[in-house]
Amino acid sequence: MPTYVFKGRNRLNETVVGERVADNRDALRQILRKEQVTLTSVKEKGREIGIPKLGGRKKVKAKALAIFTRQFSVMIDAGLPLVQCLEILAQQQENKYFQQTLLQVRQDVEEGSTLAGAMARHPKVFDQLYSNMVEAGEAGGILDLILQRLSTFIEKIVKLKRDVISAMIYPAAVIGMAIAAIAVIMVVVIPQFQQIFLGLLGPGEQLPLPTRIVVGISNFLAGWGGLVILAVIICTVVAIRFYKKTPEGRKNIDRLLLRIPVLGDILRKVAVARFSRTLSTLLSSGVPILQSLEITAKTSGNVIIEEAILKVRTGVERGESFVEPLKATAVFPHMVAQMIGIGEQTGALDAMLGKIADFYEQEVDSAIANLLTMMEPLLIGFLGVTIGSIVIAMYMPLFTLIGKLSQVH
Repeated sequence: MPTYVFKGRNRLNETVVGERVADNRDALRQILRKEQVTLTSVKEKGREIGIPKLGGRKKVKAKALAIFTRQFSVMIDAGLPLVQCLEILAQQQENKYFQQTLLQVRQDVEEGSTLAGAMARHPKVFDQLYSNMVEAGEAGGILDLILQRLSTFIEKIVKLKRDVISAMIYPAAVIGMAIAAIAVIMVVVIPQFQQIFLGLLGPGEQLPLPTRIVVGISNFLAGWGGLVILAVIICTVVAIRFYKKTPEGRKNIDRLLLRIPVLGDILRKVAVARFSRTLSTLLSSGVPILQSLEITAKTSGNVIIEEAILKVRTGVERGESFVEPLKATAVFPHMVAQMIGIGEQTGALDAMLGKIADFYEQEVDSAIANLLTMMEPLLIGFLGVTIGSIVIAMYMPLFTLIGKLSQVH
């Protein structure tokens, strides 16, 4: 048997390098999978057999993946061979990276690899959840059904994400336009008024205090102040991004996001909906519960939620019921724990999780609508007060001048 030099990643996302003797590369992948190591490259006698460097934009949109999955499901249901399905679907892809990935998957399947094993070699396109569900579908002979569930799952997750982003676009756009308008007034318009006012002042006279404040801010922004503020904003954003890349930084930022009033509540509901939908899809597809919880934790998108789910997994692994570890995390609402407990007792945990996901997706929609309703008058009030204060401050010298003229006459 040949000896392989391999590189992979373990469950903690740490790089693992070593040597193993195996019949072939697929057998090696099966051995490492039992050790919870995902293979990324293999080297046999100086020949590299791994994930090739693929060209094109190295990102596949979730919508494109959902369309591919649904089309793949229809083709499998129609009885077309796997290799032919992958060949046809690859040629339909506009994204060159996705196209070459599918062609590589087709080639691996032709060489005797399982579909799940071939997909697992491309984690940037087919994540752990995807490849594990495909593996369950292959093992149970229900690949077409699993692919249907996968496409539905991806579409629902995309919709959830799109709703949250859409909710943020409106206030962000209004705030951006307000900042731009105020900046133009302060940098371009106010200096013109300042020259006029200075020409009208008599010896020893001063502008009114509100006007002096507005003029001072304008002079600061028109000089180096604007560049300083811009530099501070850019440096802050860069610092936060670097800080978030550290384990402690990401944890603190994710915790802070969940504690923000209103927005934190929406993010928590999104997390519960995603957790329920992911776990329901995995369990209904035949993936073991411990493996399902581990995959769900990794795809949660929030470190605090991830740690809570892993604690639940530890409790279930010790033989505890699902409910108590879930309550102990203090992350998930009690209603969720109670409904999951009922699902566990009745043997319909996947169905109950699906109902929880439906409920919380509706809750997210309602919370977003309420947030927009609340923010609209606040933004209008902020704009009115800010611009109104600037206008009044700049008209005050004119009022003073008019008063003096009326006294003279």
